[in-house]
Amino acid sequence: MNAFWWAILTAVIWGCVPLLEKTGLVRTTPFVGLFYRSLGVIIGILILSLFMVKPQELKAIDLKSASFLILGGFLASFVAQLCFYHSLKIGEISRVVPVSGSYPLIAFLLGVLLLGEAMTLPKILGALLVVAGIVVLKLF
Repeated sequence: MNAFWWAILTAVIWGCVPLLEKTGLVRTTPFVGLFYRSLGVIIGILILSLFMVKPQELKAIDLKSASFLILGGFLASFVAQLCFYHSLKIGEISRVVPVSGSYPLIAFLLGVLLLGEAMTLPKILGALLVVAGIVVLKLF
């Protein structure tokens, strides 16, 4: 599969999962929900590790790369996920998911500003559509 189809598969899965999570949060706190969600991740990592990762691959990573990945995991899978669960528990899924899913706009801006990525017309139009979507959801 090429990058586009992997991204489509990601979008489909990420589009379905909030329904499970919203249902799971009905009778518990966001932190407890995050705890059990993380168990699912751990189980998946352990199973995948048995079949796809060689121990020497885990040892071969340099400290800088490992540090960035650990920090990214902490921020995305713990801090942001906890924020998302608080929002999902008290808000409408049809509003929470699109707004929280606007992170590509921030990634686009950081990519341009910090990584020197090209700012093209399609990227700018896409970013403007994301902003317009957030404004529409907030106003109506």
